Amino acid sequence: MDQEQLANLLCKIPNGVFNLLYLGRRDRKDSQMLNAKLQFLCKIVEKQSIPIEQETIERTREQLEFLATAFGGDYVPLDYVEDFTIQGPGGTLPVRLYKPVDTDNPLPVLVYFHGGGFIRGSINSHDGVCRRLAKTGGFAVMSVEYRLAPESVFPAAVDDAYAALRWAQEYGAEKGLDTTRVAVGGDSSGGNLATVAAQDAKRNNTPQPAIQMLIYPITDAHFSAESHKTFSSGYFLTSERMNWYRDNYLTSSDDRDDPRASPFLTEDLEGLAPTLIMTAGFDPLRDEGEEYAQKLKQAGVPVGVIRYEGMLHSFASMNGFIKEADEALKTAAEAVSTAFKGIQ
Repeated sequence: MDQEQLANLLCKIPNGVFNLLYLGRRDRKDSQMLNAKLQFLCKIVEKQSIPIEQETIERTREQLEFLATAFGGDYVPLDYVEDFTIQGPGGTLPVRLYKPVDTDNPLPVLVYFHGGGFIRGSINSHDGVCRRLAKTGGFAVMSVEYRLAPESVFPAAVDDAYAALRWAQEYGAEKGLDTTRVAVGGDSSGGNLATVAAQDAKRNNTPQPAIQMLIYPITDAHFSAESHKTFSSGYFLTSERMNWYRDNYLTSSDDRDDPRASPFLTEDLEGLAPTLIMTAGFDPLRDEGEEYAQKLKQAGVPVGVIRYEGMLHSFASMNGFIKEADEALKTAAEAVSTAFKGIQ
């Protein structure tokens, strides 16, 4: 059985089968229990993983594209999807625009940045996520194919993210977008880029987005939060791989102290856009996301924090595998939609 066949089979097996399989043997940490289906997936990933010293950029990129197809769930049709390019600081940036309806009325837009550790991922890998957000929330989504490392190292990706936000705010009307209602969002490294874009807007005295929608974001490139130790291995995303991603993205260890790489280190967070931060219970990134939320709150930023206990990193992209993925994206879409409605 090849990987694709195995993935299709796993998606079809009812949750109850996995619950029985791990009856009395579920992983427990921090007073929470790992989802049985995800526990089984962890074992498969662990057996099939290769030593990090044998890993290649090409292989890890292909792997993410495969996982997106295998576990992403059913295709979500939309009335309007368009690929085009915008001007970025390093040249043209491919983007994909999703609209829930094909209308001449200006739509609010979520500028979305995909995850992938800054070295992988694409508008294709997160096509399903963006389609679901647009359809559920009733707003447009502009997915950005920012430059990846190691071909383009820090700060190329964050420069692209801020440029994409500014394009939507300045030129979005050309594509039927409401330039007064622009949000930013992303998962993992994309969550990092989304909040850095908001911070850059503050630094450059340009309009804040309507909301920051951050799904298990990377906020501190030092990876020193307690959850990095608690979930360092055995839970899909390992600390070893995170370090490898980071070392391909940053040019030196000094970059970890740069607030544009580690937005948690930014001292003045006052006036940033309202924020939703969603974390996964069994994720090395969990604590740094929640600690960033607390720092935003202390600065007077309206913040909502939701921890999905029993979930792994990347769970929100596994719509064909676990129901919690749909629940998380629905919550995210509703938060963004509510923020748009609050802007007259």
